[in-house]
Amino acid sequence: MTGTAEATRTPDPRDEIAAAVAGDEPAFAALTERHRRELHVHCYRMLASFDEAEDAVQETFLRAWRGREGFDGDTLFRAWLYRIATNVCLDLLRRAARRPIRAGSFAEVPWLQPYPDGLLEEAAPADEGPDAVVVERETIELAFVAALQALPPRQRAAFLARDVLARSAAETAELLGTSVAAANSALQRARATMQRQLPARRTEWSTGGLSGAERALLDRFIDAHERCDAAAAIAIAAEDVRVTMPPYPYRYEGLTALAPLLERAFGEDRDGDWRLVPTSANRMPTAASYLRRPGDSEFRAFKFDVLRVEDDRLKEITTFGPELFPRFGLPPTL
Repeated sequence: MTGTAEATRTPDPRDEIAAAVAGDEPAFAALTERHRRELHVHCYRMLASFDEAEDAVQETFLRAWRGREGFDGDTLFRAWLYRIATNVCLDLLRRAARRPIRAGSFAEVPWLQPYPDGLLEEAAPADEGPDAVVVERETIELAFVAALQALPPRQRAAFLARDVLARSAAETAELLGTSVAAANSALQRARATMQRQLPARRTEWSTGGLSGAERALLDRFIDAHERCDAAAAIAIAAEDVRVTMPPYPYRYEGLTALAPLLERAFGEDRDGDWRLVPTSANRMPTAASYLRRPGDSEFRAFKFDVLRVEDDRLKEITTFGPELFPRFGLPPTL
């Protein structure tokens, strides 16, 4: 009986961490992999790019392995990884020499990429009590991620630590390697900037999944595109609808600007026929579009349209290329 009890005893997390820090590669890999997705989301908020966040997480794990002997056993291993990830992002931003933007539109954030909702579900572990990350909609929508890019990097890190990750002032100061007073000052400036950058109606955003109105509008958006019905597409749009296409600097404002785009996509001289698949990115309704060109037998991955809905009307369309189709679990052809 004793042998059976010992064989089924749950491993002590402290033993797992001790083994990882001592150089047990499988233990270290298992420990860090457990936090991969939430670290990826953190880096995504810092960088606004899915691909750059992927690189940042890889660099985080590499630095953690190389510096494992410096791990303070009195610190949560997860918090230690967040500190490394934050500094990796700060280094990347320093090398990229990106100037803070005004965030007037997504056209000013050419590196912006969407984040698949299916992967966001992996980023909310519940095994570490109140420290567990909850990926709420209001902190992952494109407008929020783009607004973050208006902050200087260290203010961005302070804001995320305090207002998204719910870290204390002392923990934030430690994460940034600075004093509590300096961390609080950075946070105050960041909050003021974010208040100016975010939409005035942000307090009305839902923090859950897609609403019934959003799902209905997404269905109408898909139906209009597959039937190449420009009038139906215009009927669901707000008068001041905005269209942007990162990484391109294009910005179209209002129905008058939208009409020529629809004519090119739906008119007699259009490039082919459309099939759209409903999905979601950044907790927003999204359509993945496939195009079958004349003479082709297959519909091929073409673009994503991430939609922002306000007052049951399409307020904004952010169009991205097909590079991330595999990340959404979507096939290259239909």
